[in-house]
Amino acid sequence: MAGKTYSIEYKIQAVKRVTEDGKSAAQVSRELGINVNTLREWLRKYREDKAEPFVGSGNLRAEAKSIKELEKRIKDLEEENAILKKAAAIFAQNQKT
Repeated sequence: MAGKTYSIEYKIQAVKRVTEDGKSAAQVSRELGINVNTLREWLRKYREDKAEPFVGSGNLRAEAKSIKELEKRIKDLEEENAILKKAAAIFAQNQKT
């Protein structure tokens, strides 16, 4: 059974009620009708990265996305390099004969 989905704005508002208004996580969770552990998880994510605390499902933070793209580029370049080495060896072999 899937849990309820909340918007990023809703999560930020809930977190700010704890961080800025000084209310306890238990109090805010009761007021909003959400599980206290859910709110604590939102707080943890917010404290880890205030710029991008709640990335959507399947999405990556900007830094992680950049790293993934660079790793793919490295892999592609390594494959191209291997092909070029094989081609050079073939051409060198044909030059000898």
